[in-house]
Amino acid sequence: METEETPQTPPEGSPQGSPEDSPRAAPGTAPVAPAAPAVQSSDAVRGPRHARTSLISAISATSATSRGPLGGGPRPRRSPAARRALVAAVAGCAVLGGALVFLPDRGEDSAPPALGPAGRAAAAVGAGAPAAMPDLAVLIGEREAHLRAHPGDDQSWAVLGSAYVERGLRTADSAYYPKAERALRTSLRTRPERNAAALTGLAALGNARHDFRGAKKWGEQAVRLAPRRWAAHAALLDAYRGLGDDKGVERALAKVRGLSPGTAAARVRSGAVYRDRGWREDAAAALSDAAALARTPAERAACLYRVGELAWERGEPGDALRHYDAALAADPDHHPSLAAKGRALAAVGRTSDALQAYRAALVRRPAPEYALELGELYESLKLRPAASAQYDLVRARVRQGGLGGVNDERVLGVFEAEHGDAGAAVRRLTAEFRRHASPENADALGWALHRSGKSEEGLKHVEAAVKKGPRSALFAYHRGAIERALGRYGAARRHLAEALRINPHFSPLAAPAAHAALKALGDPPDGGPAQVYAPRGAPIPKLPRPTKPSGQSD
Repeated sequence: METEETPQTPPEGSPQGSPEDSPRAAPGTAPVAPAAPAVQSSDAVRGPRHARTSLISAISATSATSRGPLGGGPRPRRSPAARRALVAAVAGCAVLGGALVFLPDRGEDSAPPALGPAGRAAAAVGAGAPAAMPDLAVLIGEREAHLRAHPGDDQSWAVLGSAYVERGLRTADSAYYPKAERALRTSLRTRPERNAAALTGLAALGNARHDFRGAKKWGEQAVRLAPRRWAAHAALLDAYRGLGDDKGVERALAKVRGLSPGTAAARVRSGAVYRDRGWREDAAAALSDAAALARTPAERAACLYRVGELAWERGEPGDALRHYDAALAADPDHHPSLAAKGRALAAVGRTSDALQAYRAALVRRPAPEYALELGELYESLKLRPAASAQYDLVRARVRQGGLGGVNDERVLGVFEAEHGDAGAAVRRLTAEFRRHASPENADALGWALHRSGKSEEGLKHVEAAVKKGPRSALFAYHRGAIERALGRYGAARRHLAEALRINPHFSPLAAPAAHAALKALGDPPDGGPAQVYAPRGAPIPKLPRPTKPSGQSD
């Protein structure tokens, strides 16, 4: 069984082997002897191996010819030309040796040479951390060029496929996902056995497409093959979260923390799981530690964004805005922070800035969820034509993503339940919940059922989401609104108020609706102790005497 070292998110000056160092021969051709490593990339500064062996051979030959046959005795006389050639050769060797002496020592005590762009991107992708967009572009270009010359290199196919997955995530361009799948499956065909890198890449691809069942299948194969491969356990953890598999999440999180303790990537996964469980303080501590441990700007931006999301979910838009700004300062291309900044700006009353931030996020990444949020903000401002344009974009982006294998059924179902055909939303979300029974899908399905007139059935799903999922203002609002429709006014009043306590700005449309519903419900009816205790003078009912359990004596 393959056991691999745990990949760590590298600092910008740590070494990283290139897939080009050990190319495999194409199937059906004679194996190619590995060439001597030479300076072929900016990722390492290293002299060719044959130069060092040539130096040793030259010195040995010089020493041998400068002595007699047994190492002693008189040396044979040489002509002046031969002596001059010998002196030049020795001088040249001395110069070359001096140059090699001053190359950076690659021992354990020396600082490793800095990685180049491709090395940084490959290290980040292999460690499950975000990679900078320029570095990703260099890595993809290098691997594509290498594979045109060496199509049988399974390792490079796996690296290229994983880089395509990351590029698709960062740009929301689903066209990268079919390319990633082709590259990863080519790696598997080239090396069908013990190819943990390709299996891990396919698991990451499944998560990116929201195909969590597929991600689980590939991730479980990868961890069976390479039980110490951290990235495989991280991808499997994400798949279990998408499926709502609490036991799987527990197992995978233990592996992620055990294999890579004290890294930013491990703390990010821990914080995400704590958030899912409603442990806000633990989640904030883990994610703040992750931001402090992050070694690259892209990784730091991702961590700060998650800290900002926690602040938003607990109803602190000002604090959230500071973290989003810090994330964008670290990585201006981090579009999730830009869209979240628009949401926070709207909450603090800076509507024009909020609209500008949303538009900029949609330019960088035209994701359907961003279009839905912007459309609802326009609708809250009574800008109906602008809202309709964004709602049309939601449908268009979901269709376009589907061409690349992306499953955005939940986003489209939420949109249809609130702004379109509630019956179609129920059909979509029922199928999605059967595939992926996460708390988010349970809440979305429950709300769609309520909107289609099936409030009793919908309440069961929403209550399950509240019990199993994070502490969410949206979940509490859905629960309270359905209870109000069912005439359960006390519970409705309690849960609507809870939604506004959790986050009074949780939605530009739903938060005002929660305020209006609470106002319509009014204060609780008079009662209290007068209805709890019997009126004065009323007979006190006799209570039954407790019976002794059988087999027990005084």
